[in-house]
Amino acid sequence: MTLLNDTLDAIADITAEERAQRLTDAGTTWNERIARDVNNAQLTYKVSGRGVGSVGTEIRAGKHTFLVDEPAALAGDDAAASPVEYALGALISCQVVVFRLYAQALGLTIDDIEVSAEGDLDVRKLFGIDESGRAGFSDVRVRIDITGPNTAEEYEKLRVVVEEHCPVLDLFANTVPVTGSLV
Repeated sequence: MTLLNDTLDAIADITAEERAQRLTDAGTTWNERIARDVNNAQLTYKVSGRGVGSVGTEIRAGKHTFLVDEPAALAGDDAAASPVEYALGALISCQVVVFRLYAQALGLTIDDIEVSAEGDLDVRKLFGIDESGRAGFSDVRVRIDITGPNTAEEYEKLRVVVEEHCPVLDLFANTVPVTGSLV
């Protein structure tokens, strides 16, 4: 894990002032870009993957590559987090981004933020045992722990704003049209 720790050390070595400036600059840049042409607000993300091992997947997202796998009980090699764990991780990381972004915009201070998520999944549909339930999570619980100088009420208002603006939370909370094709 030296590589991961080195990466964490490199990105963790940022001051609150530097973070605030980067958040402000990003907001300003995007507001200006979209004001010039509303079409600039439309982004398309492209990610690809290929099967490896028993049921693992090597994912390529831009310049980043990561592994997704399943535990042995689900036919995997347990070499990496599972797809549903990455989904919860995506939710958590998006929450951190949007909390920081809107705290900056609203003049609030976040000294530290930790987010955890739990999701309940019934595997009967996955294994074709019972087709009546959901294949995905039946319930997801997100817990946000923020430390900073603002009041609990201000952070609660921030949480409401974040829930309205978090793209990955929106994916969990609302139906998204998905099309598939076999090539």
